[in-house]
Amino acid sequence: MTRPELSELDHLREVERLAGVVVDTASAEGRLSYQPDADDATPLRRAVNALARGLRHYHFPGDGCLDEEADRPELKLAGVVILRPGTMPDGMEETYEEACARLGVEARPEGWALWNTWGDGKLQVTMVVSAVDTTEGLLANWSRGKAVHPLTPVPSQIALIHHGWAAHMVFSPFGVKKLGLGGQP
Repeated sequence: MTRPELSELDHLREVERLAGVVVDTASAEGRLSYQPDADDATPLRRAVNALARGLRHYHFPGDGCLDEEADRPELKLAGVVILRPGTMPDGMEETYEEACARLGVEARPEGWALWNTWGDGKLQVTMVVSAVDTTEGLLANWSRGKAVHPLTPVPSQIALIHHGWAAHMVFSPFGVKKLGLGGQP
């Protein structure tokens, strides 16, 4: 089987994706450290640790990297939608104001993020949250194949929770895997 011809940018994205697989595997095996390498670390372990430190992770509010966020658990998302005045997701026919009215929230200038996740018993729910900047950070990471999760929002960030998922979502890498949408590797 021949490999498809990749553009230079697609080739670099594939190399970064594969490097992420190496780092994730090393982490799952307990062989990864972001700390300085131990004196007895093998050359391979040093190389994998350096690779992990060099991979891009786009930080965002609520990514769990700050000490004061340590007590908030991660939230696994199927996907997200960002609603903003004048910038609605492709395929949505309604205006921002109409979407806000349908959801039961005020139309804020900064917009809203819709986080599609699961409640008890695998119930599909959409959280309407004010954490638009967090959602933008998630999208920046997901677009590079980084399966990052946000922290559970604080109560003041949650406007409403609706039964079912919002349409027109961008699926998370976790959601793609969990829902079996990934196709062939």
